[in-house]
Amino acid sequence: MELGGLQKLTLLDYPEHVACTVFTVGCNFRCPFCHNSSLVLPGKVHEEGTVKEEEFFKFLDKRQGLLEGVAITGGEPLLQPDIKEFIKKIRAKGYLVKLDTNGSFPDRLKEILDERLVDYVAMDIKSNLEAYGPVCGLKDPPVDRLQRSIEILRSAGIPYEFRTTVIDELHDEDVFEKIGELIEGEERYFLQRFEDSGELIEEDRFHAPSEEKLMKLLEIVRKKVPKAQIRGGEIL
Repeated sequence: MELGGLQKLTLLDYPEHVACTVFTVGCNFRCPFCHNSSLVLPGKVHEEGTVKEEEFFKFLDKRQGLLEGVAITGGEPLLQPDIKEFIKKIRAKGYLVKLDTNGSFPDRLKEILDERLVDYVAMDIKSNLEAYGPVCGLKDPPVDRLQRSIEILRSAGIPYEFRTTVIDELHDEDVFEKIGELIEGEERYFLQRFEDSGELIEEDRFHAPSEEKLMKLLEIVRKKVPKAQIRGGEIL
């Protein structure tokens, strides 16, 4: 596994669990607002930030009894050819596993879910499918595969969530009306306010939405997804 970083403690990345977050290297998307460009762009991975797999598992050995789970994020974890074996090693040490994905590898996702290798999945819904290209940075976004991943999660029988990072320049009311139609009735859907990490793929182009706009978008998506929330606490 190519590991690009380790956050040794998180109370946010894995809902209701004390966990660590491990970052995989590489992604098939090029979202211009991506805040982890050093994990995504070829040749930009910082050697000092990488983590050897052996060191990661030694860390897990030391944290047994203190941490409950491991959140695997990226980059795109399902891009890694040995992701299944990596997850199995984590589970063998008694940890719960949460997987973050952009949804573009439905076959690999299904295989992992069928084998019950993860306990929670978070899938990004970056925009409505008709507008996905500019948001994910691809001329020909794999919308069919994204739709399939949504269907797979809905029938998998494990906890999951959908989430959208809201960027002022890329998201409007029409986008969230269509997202609502795409995932109508979902129990867990979160709007996350964009934050500039200072390490974006395209700097100085994007901004967080105003509180007023974020609330309006939440109101719109709740027409189809009544339990939608703004991450960080439900807005009633």
